[in-house]
Amino acid sequence: MYNLDEIKEFISVLEDSSLSVLEIQKEDGSKIHLEKAVPVQQIVNAVPAANGAAVPKMQDVSAPAAVQQETVKPPADSLKTVNAPIVGVFYAAASPGAAPYVTAGKQVKKGDTVCIIEAMKCMNEIQAEEDCEITEILVKDGDLVEYGQPLFKIK
Repeated sequence: MYNLDEIKEFISVLEDSSLSVLEIQKEDGSKIHLEKAVPVQQIVNAVPAANGAAVPKMQDVSAPAAVQQETVKPPADSLKTVNAPIVGVFYAAASPGAAPYVTAGKQVKKGDTVCIIEAMKCMNEIQAEEDCEITEILVKDGDLVEYGQPLFKIK
């Protein structure tokens, strides 16, 4: 579980960034989900659908970031993936024009760098946690990735 100081820090980071959603999950499965309130200028008036479907309710834009904690259990039959340990920008190579760290079909050993995630102007090398084969790359170079988002499928 998260203590009040951690939650306040997460709220501060979210409100000082251009992100609209911040989700963080600890190894024990506890997760925090924060969302910025949407400014009035960004709310689009919903028009009822031709089939009479319900119109979404307008959000209260004066409310602070919503805080929600929950425990998540991964599905038992899920595929093995390498997930983003932080929120940031995914880079497949050390520099523009350089060869990517990994490609589909490449064997990697535990501790090998598989990508870089830039967060708050810091370049974080992401390393393989086990010996494996990269079967698929799930994100593109330069994509913004969220905490826990699958980056690679492995076997």
